[in-house]
Amino acid sequence: MNASVNTVDHMSMWSLISNASLLVQLVMLILVLASIVSWVLIFQRVNLLRAMRSSFTAFEDRFWSGIDLAKLYRQTSAEPDVDSGAEQIFRAGFKEFSRLRQQSGTDPDAVMEGVARAMRVAISREEEKLERGLPFLATVGSTSPYVGLFGTVWGIMNSFRGLAQVQQATLATVAPGIAEALIATAIGLFAAIPAVVAYNRFSAQAETLIARYYTFADEFQAILHRKVHSSVDE
Repeated sequence: MNASVNTVDHMSMWSLISNASLLVQLVMLILVLASIVSWVLIFQRVNLLRAMRSSFTAFEDRFWSGIDLAKLYRQTSAEPDVDSGAEQIFRAGFKEFSRLRQQSGTDPDAVMEGVARAMRVAISREEEKLERGLPFLATVGSTSPYVGLFGTVWGIMNSFRGLAQVQQATLATVAPGIAEALIATAIGLFAAIPAVVAYNRFSAQAETLIARYYTFADEFQAILHRKVHSSVDE
């Protein structure tokens, strides 16, 4: 009875981790830290994407409500919403539009080219914001299983080296060494799976939002195009 209790205690999760070799413990620590950082990034990305989608919808409603563009620009400049990508694009485009319109003799096509450049720069900034942290999730998702496998292989090698010093090998002598080695693979998968799922989901959501930004920029540019050419005709 006591022997079975000792075997169970020896095979407990904490005992297996604490009895693992130093290199395997280091691998486990790296994987746990990578998992923690991944989950922090995941929660940050979830909150950011939710806020950016909500802000985009709110600004789009204001934009298409029939409000004067100059008034909307003044309002958004006075109380900017950093989470609203559409607002950043609108302000960049309208600011450049107003600046070029004030210059006498500026060709309408040159005005629109300047507006398009300003909005492209604003969209690029929003893309960087949306993609921030995604390379880390991709790295964790792709490398963690291999890092864990490395710890497992190293642990099994140590286990078999220890068996060479034992005259009679039994399951009780082999099992703890192999079990503690396999924990590294388990931790690697635990770190990798959420990171891969989150990366794919966030990438798809970011692409969708960026596509909406480009659509908004095209629609806004069409409005400014009519505005600048109507003033020239007058």
